[in-house]
Amino acid sequence: MANLKEVRIRIASVQSTMQITSAMKMVAAAKLRKAQNAVTTMRPYAAKLQEIMQDLSSSLEDSNENVLTTARPSEKILLVVITSNRGLCGAFNMNVVKEAIKQVEGEFSPQLKKGHVDFYCVGKKGADILSAKGYSIKEVESAVFDNLNFENVSLLANNLMGQFSNGDYDKIVLFYNQFKNAAVQILQSEQFLPVVEPAPDETTKKEQRHVDYIFEPGKREIVTELIPKSLKIQFYKALLDSFAAEHGARMTAMHQATDNATELLKDLKLTYNKARQAAITNEILEIVSGAEALKG
Repeated sequence: MANLKEVRIRIASVQSTMQITSAMKMVAAAKLRKAQNAVTTMRPYAAKLQEIMQDLSSSLEDSNENVLTTARPSEKILLVVITSNRGLCGAFNMNVVKEAIKQVEGEFSPQLKKGHVDFYCVGKKGADILSAKGYSIKEVESAVFDNLNFENVSLLANNLMGQFSNGDYDKIVLFYNQFKNAAVQILQSEQFLPVVEPAPDETTKKEQRHVDYIFEPGKREIVTELIPKSLKIQFYKALLDSFAAEHGARMTAMHQATDNATELLKDLKLTYNKARQAAITNEILEIVSGAEALKG
């Protein structure tokens, strides 16, 4: 059994760790509320905008007139991996990276063998993991989470749209965690560019609605203006989802760490009391034995 001094040191260490994890849990919970409100208010607008864009673009005679909707042979691929800048959030970052690697080694394995697959990392942790695994990192963007707003995200979205329009890449895919609640994050893999048409069942539902729009100045001009804006909103929503999911994952991880520290502290205190009681018992036995020896 460990001596009393060793157990006391461990108890102090666990108590200090528990205070840190408890404080981090409260900080994450405070940040989560703000991030959750931001993403829940953005989702209806983003969904409606994308619905209108798909309605209009599918009704055009030539859907390939806009470069952002033109599908090309997928020779060069860019994967946008959205993670966090900080750790201590469980498997939040690793799950996104694993999903991206799974798709690279599966669907995009021919392009990977040719060296035509690059990663664009939003968040430091994803870049660290991918670099350690030997993958090509095109660019790392971490400052956007310091001030997450639409203006800053628009610059990143414009950069991605520019690389696609210039022919640097034929397909751009987003990987991120979608926020569901504080304990659950849903892995998402979305094609960002080129803009895809809605699924057949969704198209059928849209045709059944028979929505009539009044176009001013014209349908083609509106679609040309709407597609970049919709893509910026889509990218902004993905970052908001990831940001909220990060705080939820961190709050859950710190809650579990605090609970584990509490259980460990109980066990250490029990061990300490047992060791102290054993030491007292030994001292009593030595005193009694010495007294008996004197009597003899």
